[in-house]
Amino acid sequence: MQPLLIVPGWGGSGPSHWQTYWEYELPHATRLEVPDWHAPRRSDWLRALDDAIRRAPAPPIVIAHSLGCVALATWAAVSPRPVRGALLVAPADVDRSDVPLFLREFAPVPRTRLPFFARLIASDDDPYATLPRARQIASDWGADLTVLHRAGHINVASGFGPWREGQAWLAEIAALPAARATDAAVP
Repeated sequence: MQPLLIVPGWGGSGPSHWQTYWEYELPHATRLEVPDWHAPRRSDWLRALDDAIRRAPAPPIVIAHSLGCVALATWAAVSPRPVRGALLVAPADVDRSDVPLFLREFAPVPRTRLPFFARLIASDDDPYATLPRARQIASDWGADLTVLHRAGHINVASGFGPWREGQAWLAEIAALPAARATDAAVP
């Protein structure tokens, strides 16, 4: 049994978002719960992540989108709890000058290498993180990078529903030997 933890971004990934489809389709998937998806507080998200990972029956694979990617990287920089791996999709650049004020609490984007294997999926036309910035984030985090062409923010507004292609990357992470998954980010 491989636990999966779905970590939405700002707004909580609504009913037509690929994360919601996956939550109901994938065995052992649970969704992170925070007090308010629309008025995010960094401390609430980090506490919720820590609680969810602590409660998992085994180190989970985390499936994060947008602000959820930043929250996971922030948490990983300070927590000793193990994570099996992560699929990080369209991380939001909370350091950009036009980031909404209520998201600035999540800045700066952590530059710490993740202590577990991660695949970062970015788009070459994401309005919330330029491709050069996504490349820098992937490099800082030690994540393998996959770039999608003209995929926007890889969400419902960009035409993504169930997103079966993304499940193939998740399956690759799940297939990694446990030692490779937890040691992959160590230089």
